[in-house]
Amino acid sequence: MNIQLIENQAHELLPEINRIAREAGEKIMQVYRDGFEVKTKADNSPLTAADMAAHHHIEAELNKLQPVYPVLSEESASQPFAKRAASETYWLVDPLDGTKEFINRRDSFTVNIALIHQHKPVLGVVYAPALDVLYYASLAHGSYKQQAEGPVQRIHARKMPDHPVFAGSRSHASEMLLKFLENVKAEKGEYELISIGSSLKMCLIAEGSADLYPRLGLTSEWDTAAAHCVVEEAGGKLVQTDMSPLLYNAKDSLLNPFFFAIGDNQCDWTRFLPES
Repeated sequence: MNIQLIENQAHELLPEINRIAREAGEKIMQVYRDGFEVKTKADNSPLTAADMAAHHHIEAELNKLQPVYPVLSEESASQPFAKRAASETYWLVDPLDGTKEFINRRDSFTVNIALIHQHKPVLGVVYAPALDVLYYASLAHGSYKQQAEGPVQRIHARKMPDHPVFAGSRSHASEMLLKFLENVKAEKGEYELISIGSSLKMCLIAEGSADLYPRLGLTSEWDTAAAHCVVEEAGGKLVQTDMSPLLYNAKDSLLNPFFFAIGDNQCDWTRFLPES
């Protein structure tokens, strides 16, 4: 499909995807308020009724849109790579990103919906229902943030200040990350670390509240795709730690390599990586 055509389609679909993400967020919050049981999936990750309620709603609503594209969700049945690879354009969804945040009654969990075309996100919507904040973007049309029903704001990544601000995970701080931060401190002095869950870490980069999210641990493609689009349309980058592109549906595994979400593209963060 012509890239101009998919760009136009993505932009036209964006209001509907914002609506679907908000509605999925409402279903999540109903479970959040009412109480829930935590189950364990085959990979030992947690699952709640909120994950499934959001998944079923998003999948049903995406299948009503035109054109109809396949949906790959974290809660979908697994598909062999040969079948996935046949889809040039498809929806990539994490119905509830940050399930551990949700279970622990912390508010930084999100609904993530992305449209992938030729291995790259061309639309991304991230909605944090407990915070009622929406981030969204589509290819060549910029990135935006809306708090509750307030005004829509265009957002931009920032030029890095003297003392960088990093976004990090409450649940996944690795030894490699700690060494990376030590290396930064040795060269640049003090830094600030904002600890927050889900894809909101990448949204902090997009809105200029943080300068780098170094993800030196495993994630899945549905964890990053929506915020990836938001970061890049805000002027940042989301790349592997060797600075090569982070691509989707390009290999058998749906796990991402380690990556950087970068606000200021002028800084070479690779030099702070610990030696293997």
